[in-house]
Amino acid sequence: MKIHPLNTGNFKLDGGAMFGVVPKSIWQRTNPADSNNMCSWSMRSMLIEDGDRLILVDTGMGDKQSEKFFSYYFLFGDDSLDGNLKNLGFSRDDITDVFLTHLHFDHCGGAIERSKSGHYEPAFKNAKFWSNERHWKWATEPNGREKASFLSENILPIQESGQLNFIKDIKEEDGIYKTPLGFDAVIVSGHTDAQMCPIIKYKDKTIVFMADLLPSVGHIPLPYVMGYDTRPLVTLKEKGDFLQLAAEKDFYLFLQHDHANEICTVKQTDRGVRLNQTHTFNDIFN
Repeated sequence: MKIHPLNTGNFKLDGGAMFGVVPKSIWQRTNPADSNNMCSWSMRSMLIEDGDRLILVDTGMGDKQSEKFFSYYFLFGDDSLDGNLKNLGFSRDDITDVFLTHLHFDHCGGAIERSKSGHYEPAFKNAKFWSNERHWKWATEPNGREKASFLSENILPIQESGQLNFIKDIKEEDGIYKTPLGFDAVIVSGHTDAQMCPIIKYKDKTIVFMADLLPSVGHIPLPYVMGYDTRPLVTLKEKGDFLQLAAEKDFYLFLQHDHANEICTVKQTDRGVRLNQTHTFNDIFN
């Protein structure tokens, strides 16, 4: 197995929305805002080479939405899905599996492209797309709070293509689920229902793709919960339980949205679980 971090792009979101009830005077210490109160975030995916499989975990926002849509998110920098795949010697057609942690547009938008004829179709022609039945139902019958994040053009063409597959909810005693992709996943429902966070054994270490359970190191303290989360009190419990486990087991936490940090570890302190160290991926695994 070989793993590559792969940044699909960078964008900006309102700092208050990203930190919920936490005052700006506190959260801006770790995530400084610009004059419009916007903080910088990444859309970091993961590419896994494993035997005959080339697995992409999340796809970023994609490029098919309107100019007006993108104007809300202030995309910046030169990173792109295609560009960074090419840098690694791959193309979209090489991808065999696309594992979607959840179906919010900044995680799955790149899964679908607009064809020359104007139709929406999978951007990865040779891939199986992986979700789970609970989350798929949640996303395709969206509640009013999340409707703007679940865009039908990002989701329905996956099913229409016949390339959609579901992870079956076979629960283990420790709350971890098996997947057919050679890694496990923890399923959490505070941010959105049945989000999946891959847990990967790699080079004698455990990497956890944190998705939106832990967007950045600035979100490690328990009250630091995004305003986007549908069930913030559930997030508190899920994040608290998982960070406790991560501290005990020395997990390496792969941060999808932290613009400054790719990997972090956590430790137990007298104030609860806190940041231990930050690393680049290559520092730890190359």
